Amino acid sequence: MDSKIVEQYLLSKPHVSIGYPFGADVKVFKVKNKMFALLSLGTGNEKDTHGKMKGHYCVNLKCDPEEAIMLRDIFPSVIPGYHMHKAQWNTVILDGSVPEGEIERMIDNSFNLVVSKMTKKDQASILVHVESR
Repeated sequence: MDSKIVEQYLLSKPHVSIGYPFGADVKVFKVKNKMFALLSLGTGNEKDTHGKMKGHYCVNLKCDPEEAIMLRDIFPSVIPGYHMHKAQWNTVILDGSVPEGEIERMIDNSFNLVVSKMTKKDQASILVHVESR
């Protein structure tokens, strides 16, 4: 799954906006002003034990802490969230090794985790769009 497809999928979620608070090279995706994903090109300065981030786009996604560890064990291209809370965020290196459906599932989970922490009113305004799909 390449960065353009990931970006389209992220933007297809209801009430999502994109911003650049960390500079033009880092796209931050928010649902009702709450961050749920970041997309950027790996520079090689990240603490990647596999040497894979340079030249590949990466997406940071919020994740349940237990699932985050399991995903890192299953996929070498899933590492602790770069510049994020390591227990609650994963960085997925978009090098083609993680199946598209799995990346979509991780994006859905990140989105849903953030929405689940919102007020009931905000949740309802988002979920009405999710359920109608």
